[in-house]
Amino acid sequence: MPGFEDGTIEDTAGTAGGADRPLVGVILGFPDTVAQELRAWRASFGDRMAEVIPAHITLVTTTETSDWDAAVRHVRGVAAQARPFTVGLKGTGTFRPVSPVVYVNVDEGFEECVSLHRELQQGPLARTLPFPYHPHVTVAHDLPPERLDEAQSELESYSAAFTVDSMGLYQHDADGFWQLREELTFGRAGRP
Repeated sequence: MPGFEDGTIEDTAGTAGGADRPLVGVILGFPDTVAQELRAWRASFGDRMAEVIPAHITLVTTTETSDWDAAVRHVRGVAAQARPFTVGLKGTGTFRPVSPVVYVNVDEGFEECVSLHRELQQGPLARTLPFPYHPHVTVAHDLPPERLDEAQSELESYSAAFTVDSMGLYQHDADGFWQLREELTFGRAGRP
């Protein structure tokens, strides 16, 4: 996965941290049917990122850490305390004019995402974000205004629901790509 979106910035540049400062990302993935449907919608609006960024909810966006092992232990600990929950997607929103992003709303499971984000963004992953965290699923990013309008209108009545029971821990590599390091099942201690 070459980029994560945090509602403000999609990091697809080769901004990997120094050799001693890896970059971490944590996401909630989607069932294949939902992910494929949202990818097809994103592609239909002309968003080139549709082919390389699967549908997801970012919990931790591109965060530098000085200690990869401590970060992994921290993410594992949060996953071990988490419980499966339902994500309900419904309707659209936008971060315009601050950022050219249209997204599908996280209607159900919003608070659970915020809670996971809050827990994850502590300890070795603590940082101050430029904007408040807002769980969402990007469906159009950095497109002409008329394409963003189309995305917002076309998906206004979109809805889907599914259970999430794990989160993916990613590391940004030297080539600018996100590599899945572990898929962590909620409620399970230690390594998956």
